[in-house]
Amino acid sequence: MTAVIIILVIIVVAVLFFVFAYNGVVRLRNRVESAWSQISVQLQRRHDLIPNLIETVKGYAAHERQTLEAVVAARTGAVAAQQSGPEAQAQAENVLTGALRQLFALSESYPDLKANQNFLSLQEELTATEDRVAYARQFYNDSVQKYNTKIQTFPTVIIAGMFNFTKREFFEAEQGSTEVPKVQF
Repeated sequence: MTAVIIILVIIVVAVLFFVFAYNGVVRLRNRVESAWSQISVQLQRRHDLIPNLIETVKGYAAHERQTLEAVVAARTGAVAAQQSGPEAQAQAENVLTGALRQLFALSESYPDLKANQNFLSLQEELTATEDRVAYARQFYNDSVQKYNTKIQTFPTVIIAGMFNFTKREFFEAEQGSTEVPKVQF
């Protein structure tokens, strides 16, 4: 009788362990997906601000067409990369960030543009959005790190393998992307 109770206890403990481990991995996977959603929301906000910024700059710097076209092309590439996964989207966003830096560097050469309230408001909104993107990226990468660690460590690696939980990519900024470009006219 006691042997049956011991076997039942072992079975219950094994089942509970399996359930808790599986639920833990699912919880982390959902956290990663939620974090990715937050990055998408902030990047969409960023993409929506750019056309207004371009229109404002056009009036003051009409002969800077190449810079404006580069920003438009980078935005188009970033929007197109939204379905391509973190690595491709990060590369497209890095190109867009570089183009926006050049656009903001233009404002230094145009005092009227620099003083324009609409431009300043858009620039401030875009800067705030960049901060939100950075926070969302950090949260996403932290979530990915926890998830990847969970599915690669014993004993949950067994459950992850059984249910095809796969490693996720980090959303990485380009090295050196925090440097301000030098633009000369």
